[in-house]
Amino acid sequence: MYKRNIESELQAAIADTPVVLLNGARQTGKSTLAQEFAKVLSIPYVTLDDATQLAAASSDAQGFLAGLGDRAVIDEVQKAPGLFPAIKMSVDQDRRPGRFLLTGSANVLLLPQISESLAGRMELISLLPLSQGELHGQRERFLDGIFAESLPALQTDDAIDLKGAVLAGAYPEAIQRPAGKRRDAWFAAYITALLQRDVRDLANIEGLTDMPRLLSLLAVRVGSLLNMSELSRSSGIPNSTLKRYLSLLQATFLFQPLPAWSSNLGKRLIKSPKIHLIDSGLTAHLAGITRQSIDRDPVFFGHLLENFVTNELRKQVGWSDSRVNLHHYRTTTGREVDILLEDAAGHLVGLEVKTSATVVRKDFSGFDALSEDTGRQFVRGIVLYTGDQSVAFGENYMALPVSTMWRMTGLSTGVMAQEELKDRLEQLEAGCARLREEIRN
Repeated sequence: MYKRNIESELQAAIADTPVVLLNGARQTGKSTLAQEFAKVLSIPYVTLDDATQLAAASSDAQGFLAGLGDRAVIDEVQKAPGLFPAIKMSVDQDRRPGRFLLTGSANVLLLPQISESLAGRMELISLLPLSQGELHGQRERFLDGIFAESLPALQTDDAIDLKGAVLAGAYPEAIQRPAGKRRDAWFAAYITALLQRDVRDLANIEGLTDMPRLLSLLAVRVGSLLNMSELSRSSGIPNSTLKRYLSLLQATFLFQPLPAWSSNLGKRLIKSPKIHLIDSGLTAHLAGITRQSIDRDPVFFGHLLENFVTNELRKQVGWSDSRVNLHHYRTTTGREVDILLEDAAGHLVGLEVKTSATVVRKDFSGFDALSEDTGRQFVRGIVLYTGDQSVAFGENYMALPVSTMWRMTGLSTGVMAQEELKDRLEQLEAGCARLREEIRN
């Protein structure tokens, strides 16, 4: 079992918030984590994947909650939307923290009838597939480090098989299987189950057979700009229906577009999002990509690697001290930056992803445009590449190995240090202990 880096944030939320929703795609470990917290807090755990529990929750939401007591963990809560008003009513009567820990496999932010019910009463925490740091038993601090005044020293690490890591993805069950038929079988079963269960739970879709084909078309376009007209022509799905399908795939966390960065530059910037899927291994499966095919034709590996990097960054957002939003940057003249990170203060860090083992000055040209357009907002530009050396290209430009994303665990001055992090975790554990004592009393 892997230690999840989001656990400390989950502990903190339970300690001071009445309702906490652990949200994310199926098979990312939500149920396992929720069961662990139910055991630690000594509170009931129920899952709405159980038909009997679901029937009870759907027929009499208030009675169902009353039967659980003051506190409970409810798994796959999106299956019974009627529970949310009942939880709201219960919490309004008793606003003690840690009353309900919920999990959901649908993005409630895209389901207004659900999210509005608990506005101001619920904290949302996302759980994505395993990060590379979690696989190596580390808590990554890359997002905090790259916004620091100076980059911290990097932890040494054994060489990794980057292509293998990208093709495997990070679903806990998938990575336990050998590459090839057994892993492909898991991905195929996963897609079928998700479309048959979660998508059907959200909406009645007449042309469900179109969804796997649409996913495959998205997979081969990963890392490119979303062109609705072209995608509609290629898929044979009318534009209005296509928008609905993409919303459903986004609600079930499969489709995770990377929005364009916007500023007062307005018309000079491309507004279309980039196509990204939740997991590089799933993307490779849908696109029919294997180790042999990317060795023969490495072009697609560049798009797949960008998807991998983007997903690793999204995972780290969950525990980073820097509140970071992810975008891409592209001008109408074609100057672009693969990934643009913006913190709460408006500072910008640009990332380019390269599959080559060497970096040259022209690889930084997108950062030149970004720096010119944003001035003091721009902190630095980093090229992530497949080499193993950290190389400076001027004052604000660096070439770093891709593995830096999970090797950067110690931080420089101005960013939380390891001892400070240890103190915070101890405080969170003490808070949970007090909460358990309150429950017993």
